[in-house]
Amino acid sequence: MADQGKTVALIEAHRVGGECPFVACIPSKAILRSAHARNEARRLAELGGASVPPSLDDDLLAFRAAVLRRDELSAHRDDSAKAREITGRGVTLVRGTGRIIGPGLIGVGPDELSYRDLVVATGSRPVIPPIDGLDAAPTWTSDQALSSPERPASLLILGGGAVGCELAQAYAAFGTAVTLVESAGQLVGGEDAAIAAGLAAVLRDSGVTIRLGVSVTSMDTTAAGAARAALSDGGTVQADRVIIAAGRAPATKDIGLDAVGVTPADSGALKVDGHCRVQGQAHLWAAGDVTGIAPYTHGANYQARIVTGNLLGGSQTADYRAIPRVVYTEPPLASVGLAESKAREAGIDVLTASKDVGHTARAATDGAAAGLLVLTADRASGVLVGAAAIAPRADDWISEAALAIHARLPIAVLAQVVHAFPTFAEAYEVPLRELAARLR
Repeated sequence: MADQGKTVALIEAHRVGGECPFVACIPSKAILRSAHARNEARRLAELGGASVPPSLDDDLLAFRAAVLRRDELSAHRDDSAKAREITGRGVTLVRGTGRIIGPGLIGVGPDELSYRDLVVATGSRPVIPPIDGLDAAPTWTSDQALSSPERPASLLILGGGAVGCELAQAYAAFGTAVTLVESAGQLVGGEDAAIAAGLAAVLRDSGVTIRLGVSVTSMDTTAAGAARAALSDGGTVQADRVIIAAGRAPATKDIGLDAVGVTPADSGALKVDGHCRVQGQAHLWAAGDVTGIAPYTHGANYQARIVTGNLLGGSQTADYRAIPRVVYTEPPLASVGLAESKAREAGIDVLTASKDVGHTARAATDGAAAGLLVLTADRASGVLVGAAAIAPRADDWISEAALAIHARLPIAVLAQVVHAFPTFAEAYEVPLRELAARLR
């Protein structure tokens, strides 16, 4: 907006740039890359990169090196460079917590700012489950885990979503004994069951103990200061540290929404229309996790572009059918669109086809573990509505399916696409041809 000559104020109480650069995406992917590199080194002789297995240093020393790299890439959680960038482009930066006083008016401490249009991009906060004794146990949120230099000898992770799975694999690579507890019957709820089972197998192969279908009922602390969790199946888990990864909730509490007659959804999310305008409001907009729609950095960036276009006089409408979802384990889980079960719930006449990615030539040359690709199609329209994979580099080649879903490309056309040999993206060809044949 400032680049287009508009008068803009940005109110931020913590860090300019939000969670992603400092305590979320960047540090987590940095520590995961170090973990994956260490695991690759363990396979060096197997992959022909050495005649004998290399000697690696102590896990704790290696973790310290990984933390140094993590903190360097996340600017040591210092937002001064991003603050200079935003003010250098003409934005007035106001440090503090904003609260809506009334239509067209924001309070920040003792100061007041007037506005024509207000964009709420307050993000989300960790959900702390109501577990008896949890508040006295040694816990971290994911933000704290990705800021701390400490490597616990043992970890209990509460939650089997993307954050819990990524942290589990990262710490396990550096010798931490990790137990992940998920109350649902599978990891990453809402994803295809076979793909989720593949992710569970990946984590178990990484040394993570996974407990599905059980929950923590209470927690206490041992004399040595460790956490001891009682499980719903009667078992117990003891760990030096607990990471709370039970999800996040939109951060809409105490920002004065009642002053403009806005009531968030029960989840805390702001209800927006297709233009990312808060429902019932002419000059109130929202983007990012606070909307509860596409809680990823790329989802927030997309909504920000929609809001900006509309504030500049356009009429842009968001389309969330093809927003990718990724768990950055090794191999990664990547998906887009609807899983088969969700497609059926939506009343779609579903066709599915799958491919064992481990049977591709590239898997053989790379010494990659088996993987799986599942495609979900709409029989009536002859287009893909979903795709999911647990396979090497799937976070990159899932984009082919994202484009196909977004553009509603006919499966008959997709089945004619030629992929370079040998690549993992070749995995699309057989299931697409199978779907095309069944649609004739």
